[in-house]
Amino acid sequence: MKKVFLNTLFLMLSIISFAQTSDISISVSDAETDGPLLGATVYFEELEKGAVTDFDGIATFTEIPNGNQTVKILYVGFKTIETTIEVGTKKEFSFKLESGGNELDEVVIQSSRSTRTVKKIPTRIEFIGVEELGEKAVMNPTNISMVLRESTGIQMQQTSLSSGNTNIRIQGLDGRYTQLLRDGFPLYGGFSSGLSILQIPPLDLQQFEIIKGSSSTLYGGGAIAGLINMVSKTPDEEPSLDIMLTQTQALGSTANVFYSKRNEKFGVSLYSSGHYQKAYDPEDDGFSNLPKTTSLSFNPKFFYYPSEKTTFWIGLNGTYDDRIGGDIIKIESGENGIHQYTEENLSKRLSSQAVYETQIDSVSSLNIKNSISFFDRKLSITDFSFDGKQTNTFTEINYQKASKKTDWIFGANLYTSNFDENDNATLQRDQTDVTYGAFVNNIYDVSDSWILETGLRADYNTDFGFFPLPRISLLYKNDSGFSSRIGGGLGYKIPDIFTEEAEYISFENVLAIDKSALKAERSYGVNFDVNYQTRLFDAVGFSVNQLFYVSAINNGLLLNSTDDGFFMFENATDKIISKGAETNIKFTYKDFRWFLNYALIDTKLNYLAGNPQKPLTAKHNAGSVLMYESDKWRIGYETFYTGKQFLSNGTETTDFITMGLLLMRNFKFGSAFVNFENFTDRRQSRFSPLVLPPHDNPEFPEIYAPTDGFIFSVGVIIKPFGNEDED
Repeated sequence: MKKVFLNTLFLMLSIISFAQTSDISISVSDAETDGPLLGATVYFEELEKGAVTDFDGIATFTEIPNGNQTVKILYVGFKTIETTIEVGTKKEFSFKLESGGNELDEVVIQSSRSTRTVKKIPTRIEFIGVEELGEKAVMNPTNISMVLRESTGIQMQQTSLSSGNTNIRIQGLDGRYTQLLRDGFPLYGGFSSGLSILQIPPLDLQQFEIIKGSSSTLYGGGAIAGLINMVSKTPDEEPSLDIMLTQTQALGSTANVFYSKRNEKFGVSLYSSGHYQKAYDPEDDGFSNLPKTTSLSFNPKFFYYPSEKTTFWIGLNGTYDDRIGGDIIKIESGENGIHQYTEENLSKRLSSQAVYETQIDSVSSLNIKNSISFFDRKLSITDFSFDGKQTNTFTEINYQKASKKTDWIFGANLYTSNFDENDNATLQRDQTDVTYGAFVNNIYDVSDSWILETGLRADYNTDFGFFPLPRISLLYKNDSGFSSRIGGGLGYKIPDIFTEEAEYISFENVLAIDKSALKAERSYGVNFDVNYQTRLFDAVGFSVNQLFYVSAINNGLLLNSTDDGFFMFENATDKIISKGAETNIKFTYKDFRWFLNYALIDTKLNYLAGNPQKPLTAKHNAGSVLMYESDKWRIGYETFYTGKQFLSNGTETTDFITMGLLLMRNFKFGSAFVNFENFTDRRQSRFSPLVLPPHDNPEFPEIYAPTDGFIFSVGVIIKPFGNEDED
């Protein structure tokens, strides 16, 4: 009986002990600064209890059952902690969060030319990471247009129905004002600008970095509206192989292959892409909305690591692209009669890159880079052809030095561009430009909350003279999730014949650039933004970014008709002014993400009477993207609104909404996906004709809406290495 009594007593005491609860406090601080983190979420998932840390970084709880309890601690920009604590043994617990995770703040941006993260750079830089790039690659595996089209304030302006030529417009400014970079090299522009977007597949890209507003101080002329730097994937010790196969209902077939691997001394990455598209005419008007296309791309890179501090790599980009659009019967069977109009773009691109990077000591490094880019293009319409070759070279050396509070970069570069038109051409429009540049940039931590960035570039063009390009940016940030940036600078652009207006008329009867009569375009711009991120209701992540901007261009390059039927370039007599605002909002809840955006773009042509709105520029744009992501599924639903626009003749267009749906399922072998792009089939032919008679010599109105309509695609991504997902 005594033994039974003792066992019963022990059991009762155990039950009482288990049922006991404690009041506890959990403090959360930054592992790097040891400062408290206000607004961190502390959550006991099994107990369904959560709290947010106060000004001192402390979250308090009452009646937490004694014993082992699993707690999760989350804070935007820091690695999540999930651990077990023993409640009852003590009442105060402390945790330090390390910076990192998958948050935007911890991404190192190459475009800034420093090793700082987004959180510590005064220049406003938008980042698109590898996961989002993967989603866009599924939606359009042939080129990067989808990535850019769905970014706030960026418009993809199609200049030709037959060839699909497309230019980037940032904040309402023409494509020639945006500088396209790949790994910091200006490989795309000039004669290739209208086709560049169509010839850059996305599968081997690691991230996109977008700077809006003048960025000429760091990268030279041309970055008036901004720059887009595409950063390539680099090899890791674990081999990587991605094979992507896609088929559309519009009879477009695409294959992409990427492989990378490195060891102690050497590394390699190999990328190749092939695309075939049959001429596609969704409204059966006899003319193609998607041209017949055969495109091949390859991009091998070889890396050498002589030491832990030094890297040398060389790369080669090659593209063959043949696209022919126009009369469907002429394309398919070659018949004549009234079936004779076609437009063909045959282009070949070959460019090399060489980079030497070495860490001199713990605070300084030296970088030397060079690229040579060759582009051969022939544009042929029924009774006219434009044929030429463009060779560009870029060489740069820069020295970087970083201390605890200050980052310096000093550099010099040489940029050359040579366009050589076919000798048989009636109008010879050859042009050679040589530009020397030197620059210095400094980022200084004034305090923990204030960071100042200043820079100065001095460029000298052998024909257009000297261009001083200062810039300044200021960042304020605090520990409560608030930050703000303000910055501005100057820019310039050397005139050439490769404008959207000249591309629209296939360069026919366009006179050469008269360097003695024309001035370089010059710009100034200012932008201001505020950011705030926090958690709502403990479980919902929330962030908002609000941008205001203004850019002005003096001596804008215009293409005007002459009395004898030719077209001549002239400088505008007054400014082009683009001002507006961009709003980006993000919600996160468990496996869900919801993005909302709005862009107000007000671009005025002050050199025309009445300061009219720039044609083909919607003043109001908005979008919504809802994503669900788990280990097995990725589902995305998109809605985009494009407001009314004006054509060059003053006609106002209709507004429209497009929608898309992506379904992706992960397996051990990789992923399978289906994509319904523009499934409501919004296209310009539903609002107004895409082609005007006569049939044998048609006219093509300006393009302001999608031309291809609904595109359904299916595909697979095969990952033989490193895929741990289970079916």
